[in-house]
Amino acid sequence: MEGSHKVPQSSDSARQTGVSRKTDELASALLGDALDLLASGEAFEALLAVQDAAGVAASYEFVDDGPEACLEGARDRVRSLARAQGDKDAHLGAPVRYALVYEGAVEDEEQGAFVDALLLEFGERGYAAYSAFSLIGGQGMGDGFSWTDPAPAGEMEPLL
Repeated sequence: MEGSHKVPQSSDSARQTGVSRKTDELASALLGDALDLLASGEAFEALLAVQDAAGVAASYEFVDDGPEACLEGARDRVRSLARAQGDKDAHLGAPVRYALVYEGAVEDEEQGAFVDALLLEFGERGYAAYSAFSLIGGQGMGDGFSWTDPAPAGEMEPLL
């Protein structure tokens, strides 16, 4: 029928903005765990938490490779869990939200240099995905470890 052709919209254009309470809780818990590890001096490359609609969460740690490879491995794990509709071994159903944290650096425009930071990526099916960072210092110094409240770093490519 002429004139009734509909152009399909990309799934990204239909995504909601903002962050649900459950995604915020998952991301906050993972960020807290990562800060605790850094305070105690325990190294990690990338930490991932994934949650299904029933609230079951599974955690994954990526190590034994370079930082970039571990980060890509964590992102790939989210995508593979979505394709597999979850992780039977972890009793995880189809993932609906995720949070990913790793060490890196961000540019401090005032100092004109890069400073250590904990980087956080998070998203939920049907929502835009975002990133944030927390400046860190004194890793491994226990009570001498410092961090800032998370600050937004922008939108990311959604993994779900």
